[in-house]
Amino acid sequence: MKVPEQIKRLAVVIFVIVAAVLVTRYLIPASVVDQRVYRAASVQREVSREIKFAGATTCGDCHDDINTKKKLGFHKGLSCETCHGPSVKHAEDPSSGKPFAPRERKFCPQCHEYNPSRPTGFPQIIPTIHNPLKPCITCHNPHDPVPPQVPRECSACHAQIERTKALSRHALLECTTCHSTPTRHKLLPRSVKPTKPENREFCAKCHDKGAPRKEAPKVDAATHGGRFLCWECHYPHMPGEA
Repeated sequence: MKVPEQIKRLAVVIFVIVAAVLVTRYLIPASVVDQRVYRAASVQREVSREIKFAGATTCGDCHDDINTKKKLGFHKGLSCETCHGPSVKHAEDPSSGKPFAPRERKFCPQCHEYNPSRPTGFPQIIPTIHNPLKPCITCHNPHDPVPPQVPRECSACHAQIERTKALSRHALLECTTCHSTPTRHKLLPRSVKPTKPENREFCAKCHDKGAPRKEAPKVDAATHGGRFLCWECHYPHMPGEA
């Protein structure tokens, strides 16, 4: 009687599983499979490593004035050693030397050079046109990097949206045409946000067939799109793309 092909395959699978169990149980060292041994070895390995970072709390013990300023600034979420490098030796013996202090132009753009993958509203610049050749610390205190002037244009933070809008039919519209922007938004962008249109009637002010703005494309706002909001089909910053 010929054994079915499915039975042969099942037998191979069972054999592999049994072999794996036996190898795991009798041939692999206990330090690999015993979690207690593994965890103990991990702790021992980590403890034996040389300590390099002092920690922000230790830095604040001596530099309380700078620490206070940083806690209230835009860099409050950064550890001191993010910019100054490992500083445990300095913390143990301040006379041994000062930590690294970034003063070159190329340092800050590692985080702040324009990159479309960064979150909307994250401060970004194009280094070749934003005060070129000047070190960033010429204008910005690194512990509280408030700009010497609040941004005059939305593109200072929303460069990606600005580039999209510049190629769209809304290119000549000011951002404040559709968004009401409180002054404090420029100082606390994540806490105080601009308004956004909330209903179809907003777009209809320009695009309804009876709207006074002659150059804007017209639709019958009462029936066009049915119950959907305008921006469910049209991206506001590139409204020609549906």
